[in-house]
Amino acid sequence: MYQAPEQLVALNKAHLEVAAKFAGIALEGAERLFELQLKAAKAAFTDTVEGAKALAAVKDLQQLAALKDNLAQPTIEKATAYARSVYDVAATTQAEFGKIIEEQIAEFNKQTVAALDKMVKTAPAGSEVGIATLKSAIAAVNSGYDNLSKVAKQISEVTQSNFEAVAKQAVNGGKKAKKA
Repeated sequence: MYQAPEQLVALNKAHLEVAAKFAGIALEGAERLFELQLKAAKAAFTDTVEGAKALAAVKDLQQLAALKDNLAQPTIEKATAYARSVYDVAATTQAEFGKIIEEQIAEFNKQTVAALDKMVKTAPAGSEVGIATLKSAIAAVNSGYDNLSKVAKQISEVTQSNFEAVAKQAVNGGKKAKKA
């Protein structure tokens, strides 16, 4: 099928816009992750300095044991919060990529159906069965993609809930250990 130069220019422009969207999302995700890492590094540095000062002020073993317990729990909570934040950034970025991919698939399907409709109008008599088969195959592929997309979303939700449960257990386990 012949495409006019204007159609090719429009197609290239559309592909460039999609590539720019992907790059923008990737950069935003990287920026959020970098900010998160910078905050974590600053907090770790501050905690290390405070911990060293507290350690230097210890006068006996009882104070050392109490200090160990007082330093361990906040560290566990901060590590868990950091891991949760990294996961949130990754999940958000993945969701944004998924949204663009879904938009592109929908647009591709729309264009494919339009091209098939054009073919039907100019197709020789008797080719309706072949075109109907092709449309049926496209519908089956779309249905498969929709099912796969739903499963991926469910897996993501299960992973999120499992991550939250593990994080909560880690924090609560640290608190219980401190009390014992």
